[in-house]
Amino acid sequence: MSSANPSSPPHWSDLIHPVVAGLISVIVNYGGTFILVFQAAKVAGLSPELTASWVWSISIGVGLSGILLSWATRTPVITAWSTPAAAFLVTALAATPYAEAVGAYLISAAAFVVLGLSGCFERLIRLIPPGVAAGLLAGILLPFGIKAFAGMSLDPALAGLLIAAYVLLKRVTARYAVVGILVLGLSYLLLQQHLDLSGLELKLAAPVFTRPEFSLNALLSVALPLFLITLTGQYMPGMLVLRNDGFKTSANPIVTVTGLGSLLMAPFGSHAFNIAAITAAIATGPEAHRDPSRRWIAGMAAGLCYILVGVFGVTLAAVFMALPATFIATLAGLALLGTIGASLANALADARTREAALITFLAAAANISLLGIGGAFWGLVIGLLAHAVLNGRLPRRRQSAAAASAVPAVGKG
Repeated sequence: MSSANPSSPPHWSDLIHPVVAGLISVIVNYGGTFILVFQAAKVAGLSPELTASWVWSISIGVGLSGILLSWATRTPVITAWSTPAAAFLVTALAATPYAEAVGAYLISAAAFVVLGLSGCFERLIRLIPPGVAAGLLAGILLPFGIKAFAGMSLDPALAGLLIAAYVLLKRVTARYAVVGILVLGLSYLLLQQHLDLSGLELKLAAPVFTRPEFSLNALLSVALPLFLITLTGQYMPGMLVLRNDGFKTSANPIVTVTGLGSLLMAPFGSHAFNIAAITAAIATGPEAHRDPSRRWIAGMAAGLCYILVGVFGVTLAAVFMALPATFIATLAGLALLGTIGASLANALADARTREAALITFLAAAANISLLGIGGAFWGLVIGLLAHAVLNGRLPRRRQSAAAASAVPAVGKG
């Protein structure tokens, strides 16, 4: 058991792993999903200045909120933009004027502030059984683990190098396995000229204010779906990631702060930011640091990286998106292996709830999509229903009837 004092200043050797974990979470976010923001901006017909403002607002907002929450709670709170919401906006912005979309962003953000202040979401999170939560997390992360090895079909040299290096480093120096594959992978890409930075020109981004407009159409077609998609696809699994790794931080300040941040940044283009789900698991598990009390540094590091990207807007975001998809997928999958293994172990540890946890795991891994809501929500719903049927108490009326019918039988004998 670690004897580190969470209030004492971290030694330099404590910084390497959480800083790298924070950096990897940022690389995976920008390299894996940020293209959706550019697609949505293109569909909306936004100018380069408005697109750069969107990148600025969401990156700065995510960075500041992550730093504030990680520092205040001493928990690795990794914040990010709402990926499922960005995917939704790729189609929604085609039929909604941009100023009305900004108004919808404000309404959705205000709803999250109210939700955070009410405390309802925290009470809901506490009702989820640990086995179901662990099974849900393992199911959500499983596709990322699979993609780490699926890259062998697309780029066997790069994926094979990273996988072999990870296994070897795990044997020789387990603590530096993730750090090692990050450095090795980037070095390989530069040597093979798969990542050309010669033409990189850093340009400062400038925020552009858009006066919001409000309409019933935007409320129903943008604000409401944006709120529900972000709640079920980001906040719910994001909080369960923290719970699965032993962090008991209340959801109330996280929802409130990210909601306020989204409210402030919406007029500059930010659609929504929130606690991260997938990339958060990179920073909350043992790969980030053996001592949980030091993992909050990963949240600080990620926040600083986001702010740096936001300052330079599209320029640095484009660099991350230029990284090969195989590199992003393999790096993310290998960095999440420890969390996937721990989640599966936690899900299947209790024989009494194992069946429900397994059902949750498989349902979440199936990534069901119904009514515009993603797989994390449906995996949780199916898991909770299975847990209630398999492990819930029988109605007392039935038990009483059974006991009453047994008493006369004894008397007659």
